[in-house]
Amino acid sequence: MTRTIRVDDEVFAALQALAEPLVDTPNSVLRRLLKLDLPASSSTPADQETDDQGEAGFPQHGLADFLEDGRLKAGQRLVWNRRNLQREYRAEVLGNGNLRVEGLRVLGTPSRAATVIAGNQQNGLHVWRTEGGVRLEGL
Repeated sequence: MTRTIRVDDEVFAALQALAEPLVDTPNSVLRRLLKLDLPASSSTPADQETDDQGEAGFPQHGLADFLEDGRLKAGQRLVWNRRNLQREYRAEVLGNGNLRVEGLRVLGTPSRAATVIAGNQQNGLHVWRTEGGVRLEGL
């Protein structure tokens, strides 16, 4: 079971400073600081972690439907070009509809993948594009 906690900006900034980008979550940083073992259900290594919990406010769309009807293929690459940051992120569509982001972390929805990268809520169907430049929401 997960719970929601609220922290002020200073605490959040400190958690971010202690986090490894694209690997840690606030929860994993707190668990490390509190010297708590990883939950028993987390038997996969951190770089293979699957996180498919949704973000409030955005519809959650795993990509299984996209694979079933042929809009996407397993192994296909997706791109998120963040021009303001001069950074491009890449993800691979896996056969089960999950995304492997930056070759490391596996996430269950495009929105969750974009949210983890950005550090704030994102609509993954809007930001992720095929290598041909088509947004997921346009497929």
